[in-house]
Amino acid sequence: MAYAENTSVSVSKTKGEIDGLLRKHRATGFGSFEEQNRALLVFQMQERRIRFELPLPNQMNKQFVVTARGQRRTAEAAMQAWEQACRSRWRALFLCIKAKLESIDSGIESFEDAFLAHIQMPDGMTVAEHVKPNIAIAYQTNPMQPLLPAPKRGEQ
Repeated sequence: MAYAENTSVSVSKTKGEIDGLLRKHRATGFGSFEEQNRALLVFQMQERRIRFELPLPNQMNKQFVVTARGQRRTAEAAMQAWEQACRSRWRALFLCIKAKLESIDSGIESFEDAFLAHIQMPDGMTVAEHVKPNIAIAYQTNPMQPLLPAPKRGEQ
């Protein structure tokens, strides 16, 4: 079950809500860009550029072209199913950003902690794009520490 899978909120309205949320939190610039199967949302806040890449579903995916019973959808029905999936994805992105900003406002984490993976570095790559390969290597080559540290001497 996808988040907001039955939402009627249009993609353009969700983008407007994201823009309003970013303005409220003093973003100094923002924009969104779309290609066939992905969208980018970029904004600047607290002297950092943040980039979210939102995978969009492929219109030709079987889930849009064929019903659950295996019957071929009309072109209009397939388009409606695809648009619904896009609306759901955009609502999920809005929720993600809103939750991160609330976490910052509530003092749970800092701006950089909340958005760390999405901070765009000067070379154009995000922190996540830089770090993920190293995480995989670290897990493959090093033993993991115990989840709980060993009790200190005298404690048991």
